[in-house]
Order: sequence, then structure tokens, then C-alpha cells
Amino acid sequence: MRSGDDPGLPETPLEDGTEWTGPDGHRVRLEGRTHADVSLAPGESFTTTITVRATPPDVPGFRPAPPPGPAPWADAPLTVRSGDERLDRLVAQGVADLGALLLSYDGDVYCAAGSPWYLTLFGRDALWTARLALPLGYELAAGTLRALARHQGVRRDPVTEEAPGKIPHELRPGDATTWLPPIYYGSVDATPLFVVTLAEARRWGMPDDEVAALLPAVERALEWLGTFDGEFVSYVGSADRLSNQGWKDSADGVQHADGRLARPPVALSEVQAYSYQAAVLGADLLDAFGRPGADRWRRWAADLAERFRARFWVDDGAGGYPAIALDGDGRPVDGVASNLGHLLGTGLLTAAEEAKVAARLPELDSGWGLRTLTPDAAGFDPLSYHLGSVWPHDTVIAILGLVRAGHPAVAARLARGLIGAAAAFGHRLPELFGGQDSGTPPVPYPTACSPQAWAAAVSPALVTALLGLDVDVPSGRVALAPVPGFGELSAGNIRVGRAVLSARVDGDGRATVTGLPSGMTTWIREAGT
Repeated sequence: MRSGDDPGLPETPLEDGTEWTGPDGHRVRLEGRTHADVSLAPGESFTTTITVRATPPDVPGFRPAPPPGPAPWADAPLTVRSGDERLDRLVAQGVADLGALLLSYDGDVYCAAGSPWYLTLFGRDALWTARLALPLGYELAAGTLRALARHQGVRRDPVTEEAPGKIPHELRPGDATTWLPPIYYGSVDATPLFVVTLAEARRWGMPDDEVAALLPAVERALEWLGTFDGEFVSYVGSADRLSNQGWKDSADGVQHADGRLARPPVALSEVQAYSYQAAVLGADLLDAFGRPGADRWRRWAADLAERFRARFWVDDGAGGYPAIALDGDGRPVDGVASNLGHLLGTGLLTAAEEAKVAARLPELDSGWGLRTLTPDAAGFDPLSYHLGSVWPHDTVIAILGLVRAGHPAVAARLARGLIGAAAAFGHRLPELFGGQDSGTPPVPYPTACSPQAWAAAVSPALVTALLGLDVDVPSGRVALAPVPGFGELSAGNIRVGRAVLSARVDGDGRATVTGLPSGMTTWIREAGT
């Protein structure tokens, strides 16, 4: 082998060999005699030794480490006691799994995305997990936010897809990288989710000094959203990295009802909802801490909502629904899909529009949870990754949105499906499972992570939803509006700031809460009223 055989890579001659450097920072060094002129007589031999050393690039300072101690909630984990033992066991298993998935970065805890494939920090996954798990306390959200903020984008890099203000999609140690760079920013939704997660963590009691320390990152994240001024928040993707960059990130995950793949740039409906919510809640944070710019982001959000209303709605003669996305030609990507559920409760839709969405979600209900795509679509496959399978976190996001939007009956039906599905998996919900009808037991997806972080976080999220729990520490208020139909239900060790609350719903739907810190009040609506 001669060192000049690969002219495509930068080559560095060394005293004892040669080194090549790849475009992503990988280095390969050959040590020893790489070529020789040898004359051998019959029966003679020649031996040489070449040592190959591969040095992957690294993310400065990043290496997953065990958490510095037990989970913040370990001494008093969230518990549920109800008339349905399956729910009680689902919550216990999910809380335990979240503790088992904890890792740390410079002492800040976050949840690894899932075992066995994704035992590292994923922006979108970690943020959603922290949001769904807020009844366990604000500490997981705070640690996740700080860990991600350390690598918020500062420049433009076409290889890693970094951009100023952008939150990473995933980070890996250099020696664990495969086909993606060790730090990769190919996510269109992690950045708005970062802002929303901080705002919600503050409502659940994250101290103001910790919130204030992250406000510069919030301002940079909002500025990234602002690069889409007058446009929808979209992505182009990359054929050699991730072509789709929302949570449905498989190559065929975004397609028209006739099976055609959406041509980029793609503007996902749920990303517009996250971005609207980030702009509004980000503005509230700026106001709360006396920082400028709030009015700009409220105007930005209002403009986005108006344009969404004009462009995304599909008129199918049955009330209409928001498209999955707009494709690169500005055409709606049609077909009813679970993206709909992520719009609820974000503020992007009017109450009348939320009612239309709530009315369409049952079309996706397998009986075990929401299918990711309607069976009427050409690409539907119940055992696909994103085209008909059921993702528990996807369903619980819709459940939370339905409760916030005032549609508890639909939420209750979906919650019962998830509780029933969990029993088929030993009460541990996997990353995803088959979208077959409930006439058959849930079908495992062959390579699903289990445990998986946002699937485990379904457990505390169900507690939030079934209690209709709405916490707002800065306003001094805790509200409960229990979902009817679940009988007696008690939840203990709900962590709000430094306080530990208990809530109970009796057989008549009357709710009580105890353990409120001084200065906080409750607002309670009985189930069914």
C-alpha cells in the first residue's frame, strides 16, 4: 500500500508512517514501513509490521458518566394507588426505569435516550423526557437544559448542521460515533423544545437563579427561530445523515397519503406548534426577568399562527384537519397522522380548531394507543417505524393536549389503551410496538429500545393527565381537573419545587391535594363537571 493511493484525504507524512484526516475529524495513522523494495531468493521470506491507529473526533468535555448520586426522587418516588393495578404497576416501572437511565454530564443529570441503542444524550428525547417527567421534580429538566446549553450552536457547519442558537440533536463520545458526527445538530424541534422545557420547569419550581442562568441560551434559541421570520420553521435534511429531522426521523417517515415522500424543505405541523409555544413562553420568561424583546416574539408567534391557519388545513369534507407538513412545493402533506396530537394545548390552534383535531384522533386509535399514520394511507404498515406503529410517548403527548384543550373523554380512552398495552409488556412500555387493532395483543417491534426514556416518562405524564394537574409556582397556584372514569385514584410524592404533594380523587370524582407549600392555593374541578 502506498500513501498516495487515496488522494481524496489530507495526508501528513510522519517519521514512522503516514496519517490521513477525514472531513469529520477522524484520523487514521499507519505506523511502520508502508512500502519496500524487496528481492527474495527462492525459499526466503520478508516480514514487516504495520500498526494502524484510528483516532475518532471527540466532543470536547463530553462523555456520559454515571449520575453523581441516586435519582433526585429516589427517597420518595412517585406512587399511584388506583382501582386498576395495571396503572399502579405502570407508574412504578416507569419511574424506576427513568432512574435506571440517568446519566450525568459535569454533574448535571439527564436521561439516556434508550437501551440498548441510544445510551447517550439526545436533545429532543431528553427534553421531552424531562417535560413529561416533571411530577418527579424539576431537577431532571434543569440538568438536561444545562447539559444541552453547553453545546448550543455558535457557528454554521454544513457537516454537523450546527447553526447559531441551535440545540444539538445528539452527542456521543468520539469513540462511539458511527455514521453521524459525534456532535450533530440535525433536529428541527430540539431548539423550540428547549425554550418550552425551561418555561415549564420554572412553573414546576425550578429556582429563579437557575432559570436566569439559562436565559442567554433561550435568547439565542429564539434568534434561531427568528431566522424563519415570515416563513415556516423547516429543514432540508441530508441524504448521508438524517433526511427527516422531526421526531419521525426515518427516511420514509413523512409522506403524502398516496405514498410519495415529502420533498424538502419540509415544515412539520408539530414543529410550528412547538415554535409558537416557544415564542410565547419565551416572551413570558423575558418579561419575568426584565429582559427586552418579549413583544417581538409575541408578534412572531401571532404571525406564525395566522399563516398556519391559512396554509396547513386540509379540507376533506369531514371537518378538515392540519396536514402532517408542507413540502418543498408548499403543498400540504395530507393524511391523518399522530402529529395532530402534538398541536393540542400549545396555543397554536383556536378552541374550535382543537375540537376538530380531538374529533379526528379516534381515527388513529388502535385500541392500544395512537397509530402514527392512518390506515387509509398508502404507506400504512402497522410494523413500520413511523407509518402506523404506536409510540407510547406520542400518545401521551396527545393525552396531555386533550386534557388541556378540554376533551377528557378522548384522553381517557387513549389512556386506557396505553395502560392495557403496558400490561402486555410486563408493565414496561417499549419505545414502540405494532399498530394492529386491539383485537390482538400488542405486537412487539423487533428492535425497540426497552427501557426507553420517553416511553418510561409516560408514567408520570399519565399522572399529570389523569389528575388534570396544572402547576404554576410563580403564580402560587396548583389546579386539578380529574379525568372522569378512573374511579378512586391517589398519587403520592408529586414533587413541586421543594415541596412534596399528594393528590386524591374519590369515587365521586372529588379531588383533594395536601402538602402545598405556604403561599400556594388550589383550584379544583370535580371529574365530570
